[in-house]
Amino acid sequence: MGRTVQSGKSDDADVIVVGAGPAGSSAAYHCAAAGLSVLLLDKASFPRDKICGDGLTPRAVAELVRMGVPLREQDGWIRNVGLRVLGGGHVVELPWPELSSYPSYGLARARTSLDHLLLEHARAAGAKVQERTNVTGPLVDERTGRVVGVQARPVDADGRRAGEPVEYRAPVVIAADGVSARLATGLGLEKRQDRPMGVAVRTYFETPRHGDPWMESHLELWDGKPGESDLMPGYGWIFSLGDGTANVGLGSVSSTAAATKVDYKDLFAKWMGNAPAEWEFTPEHQLGPVRGAALPMGFNRGPLYGRGLLLVGDAAGMISPFNGEGIAYALQAGRVAADAIVQATARGTAAGRERALATYGARMRDDLGGYYTLGRVFVKLIERPEVMRACTRYGLPRPLVMKLTHKLLADCYEPHGGDWADRTISALTRLAPAS
Repeated sequence: MGRTVQSGKSDDADVIVVGAGPAGSSAAYHCAAAGLSVLLLDKASFPRDKICGDGLTPRAVAELVRMGVPLREQDGWIRNVGLRVLGGGHVVELPWPELSSYPSYGLARARTSLDHLLLEHARAAGAKVQERTNVTGPLVDERTGRVVGVQARPVDADGRRAGEPVEYRAPVVIAADGVSARLATGLGLEKRQDRPMGVAVRTYFETPRHGDPWMESHLELWDGKPGESDLMPGYGWIFSLGDGTANVGLGSVSSTAAATKVDYKDLFAKWMGNAPAEWEFTPEHQLGPVRGAALPMGFNRGPLYGRGLLLVGDAAGMISPFNGEGIAYALQAGRVAADAIVQATARGTAAGRERALATYGARMRDDLGGYYTLGRVFVKLIERPEVMRACTRYGLPRPLVMKLTHKLLADCYEPHGGDWADRTISALTRLAPAS
């Protein structure tokens, strides 16, 4: 639990952000750009690796554009034009839609590079960045019960203790501390067992496919020739990075937080053993080990705001149950959280500040709550192998079905207006409960 402290000590910043992934760096950037003093803490030293597919949808690209991040090819990005889907004996290419709300392209970049870029972007905006600082829990005011800072300790490059514990104080704290959600659990905010949980593993290969302009998704994984062997659980992806390499991985999702018993690394090895030789997905071309991570989904922890603490990104389970996408929502959450905090600083009373801070959770639920609820229904359906087989066999060849499905799964639809598919998805998300 968080340590209880007396009030009255001076603050170290207007806002403390814990965790310098996309959610934390986004929040730090937007707060600093608005003129607040920001202390951004992370236990790692950057650049550092992060388990991810490295693909960014147009929704994520729109957030990077809002931040003013340079997105040219010479800046280290590769653009993708859409999604290539393989399953049921079909190959379907689905271009990103032309919308007013989002650009018509996605991006890919290794998280080692992306997270470092966003961290430096926040620093350039004025955020004070402190690496190798392991935040161990919240500081709670003994009189008000509010979070007024964090407990931390310095660590070395290997994560070992490298100094005495220290406390940092601020009137508002943003928890962007990932799946571990140490600040939230320190306040007793446990994850919901009725929310989906995904698992993903990935590695990198040197490959001639590194310049493929399509993000590729394999809805069926076979341990031999397709149709002549056993179908394995999960789905796979190949995201080209344009630098001679590709991110190759697979994942699966459960409709509850219960742990699965699948050996994902063995499953990955079987899938790679069946890959075409010309892709060069072989051990001699593999760069680094196969590594895995949990994917908390569908707002699996809350409340998003309470007692001076805002939860953003994976700490709040903001990964989409539809596609495992988390970066777009992490960037969005950082922006919306920062806006609520900036507005709160302009309020003249404690009650007014609380009302402004509470808008963060309301805005995120209004925008994503119904969509995530639909995602939970989707996960329950595709958990049944016969449903998944029917969808890939009979749905993929039908353009109208796939247009709707693509926009729904990628969360790339016009929220107001648009064509029939956009209006259908918007209506569904409004009708679905946001809880």
